Amino acid sequence: MSAQRQARAVRLGPRSVAALALVSAVGVVAFGWPFLTPPTSRLSAHAQDAPWLFAGLLVLLVAVVAAAISETGLGPKAVAMLGVLAATGAALRPIGAGTAGIEPMFFLMVLSGRVLGPGFGFVLGSVTMFASALLTGGVGPWLPFQMLAMGWFAMGAGLLPGPDRLRGRAELVLLAAYGFLAAFAYGTVMNLAGWPFMSALASHVAFDPHAAVAGNLARFLAYCLATSLGWDLGRAVVTVVLTLTLGPAILRALRRATRRAAFETPVTFDAPRT
Repeated sequence: MSAQRQARAVRLGPRSVAALALVSAVGVVAFGWPFLTPPTSRLSAHAQDAPWLFAGLLVLLVAVVAAAISETGLGPKAVAMLGVLAATGAALRPIGAGTAGIEPMFFLMVLSGRVLGPGFGFVLGSVTMFASALLTGGVGPWLPFQMLAMGWFAMGAGLLPGPDRLRGRAELVLLAAYGFLAAFAYGTVMNLAGWPFMSALASHVAFDPHAAVAGNLARFLAYCLATSLGWDLGRAVVTVVLTLTLGPAILRALRRATRRAAFETPVTFDAPRT
């Protein structure tokens, strides 16, 4: 398939790219501020307040990005596709209830981002996580971080090389490898979102606002190994298995739906006949 025939549900314009870059930059700070601020900074002095402030800011920024992408190219056919995939992803998430990292929605985000592109993938990941939180009652200060992290997860699949040339087993191996690594990355960044809430007096692996960056990094690595390694491994393995087994059929279905939807063809309405 040539590059000209590769359809995208959303073509990112300069405004959308700028909005994505802005929210990603703020997201990096929101997730990584414990390692970006010295112990003497004002932000470290408000270690218990900072996650709440960043959560509120991320809600606004994710909304701005979704609005910018919608304004520049999310047409009615893409909205319909978004609704179907977001509902499917939200329904898949509670199947394993997070048990041992069994979260089948991740492989769907990988395949959807691959076929429909990075812009659609970011919106899909964010909307799916928001919908699943409403479905499962998982609304809290962690939700904006989950929405951003899942948006990155699905967007990254759309940025993988060779969407117009790579097909078959090679593509499946690429997507499975990406899903494996990205599943660990998702768990790691979500650990960053919750880690500063822990009291330094409660555990030797908790964030200490008075410790140096190297000391907190060691604490964080120990925290990840002790609390989430098994969950992240389970999520990564499930994503790989589902991608390799169900991936061919779902990729074909998504590409067929994309061709039939003809996202890049504008919707027109004929005048009624008199």
